[in-house]
Amino acid sequence: MSRRIIIVGNGPVPEGVAEAIDAADVVIRFNDCRSIGRGGERTDIVAVCNTGRPALAMLGGGRWKTSAAVRQAREIWCVRTAEVFAAMRPALAARHPDLDDFCDDYTLGFETFARATGRRLAVVPAAVHHALDAALAAFDPPPYVVPSSGLIVIAHVLDTAAKAGGRVSIAGFGHEGWQWHPFAAERRWVDAQVAAGRLDRLEHAR
Repeated sequence: MSRRIIIVGNGPVPEGVAEAIDAADVVIRFNDCRSIGRGGERTDIVAVCNTGRPALAMLGGGRWKTSAAVRQAREIWCVRTAEVFAAMRPALAARHPDLDDFCDDYTLGFETFARATGRRLAVVPAAVHHALDAALAAFDPPPYVVPSSGLIVIAHVLDTAAKAGGRVSIAGFGHEGWQWHPFAAERRWVDAQVAAGRLDRLEHAR
């Protein structure tokens, strides 16, 4: 029997899907897990943006570390690979000087936290990021900095779950937010995965 994996973004979650999310075999949430509540309670994996200001905010205070979602998670995934972001730093400094701390890597902080609390830490491979950049090119994105953490995790899970025969669903993805993510292209990429039968959107209780 294949595993049901549900990836829950921090966008609006459809009403009535909490029970289906909590019944999944694996539930993945992001950063501060704002999807908790309407998006169910179960959390097996927290995928974190491990560079820049979001990472510093999570590691710098106690609220993230002691939140209900993080306490129950058995794994922490770092979405951003250090070498990818180190390589983009010079060009980013020229184009976006306001993002001078965007590539600062805090993976070690999450690794230390995971080790101290008995959780597994994983880093999404750089190959996922590079393959996604190449795939998004087919959907004519405007100039962007990086794909969103949500899309990187979806791509990573599809790569790994497909090999294991898992069923992957998503909820809470509005494909909007920070101006330097290519959200319109990301939506089209996700729609293509849905059309190909690799992914489905959890849009109502079923």
